[in-house]
Amino acid sequence: MRAKISYVITAAVLVFYFALVGSRGVLLIGTGTPLTVTFGIAVLVLPVIGVWFLWKNTQFVRKANALAAELDAEGGLPVDELKRTPSGRVDRDSADAVFALRKAETEDAPGDWRAWFRLAVAYHDARDTPRARKAMQRAIALHDGKPVETA
Repeated sequence: MRAKISYVITAAVLVFYFALVGSRGVLLIGTGTPLTVTFGIAVLVLPVIGVWFLWKNTQFVRKANALAAELDAEGGLPVDELKRTPSGRVDRDSADAVFALRKAETEDAPGDWRAWFRLAVAYHDARDTPRARKAMQRAIALHDGKPVETA
């Protein structure tokens, strides 16, 4: 719940910032000189990119959470079997062992979104965020019945 609240607050601050920057871009365009119009258009590009990025991230998180809920209802969420250090950090060898199991599961069933979801969790536990995101995107695509290119 804490992560959700943080995400909503961060998104609201970003939207406020995008609106503020966008209004400055409109003011620059309104002055009418070639230089300020050019700067105004350049300033407007940044909020547009930011809003698009925020929207895509929100959609990704919403879909990943929906998959987690569905997998939880089926009783298929991965169990946290990772060993931890006294400080609470995940033991690297433990994460690698779980990752190897999840990787083999995915290789055995490459079209199963559930296996890809669990692989994404294993990547996340191993602190490999880019691969975790790609695996989750693949799980979402497989769940939605979208074509997935093979690597």
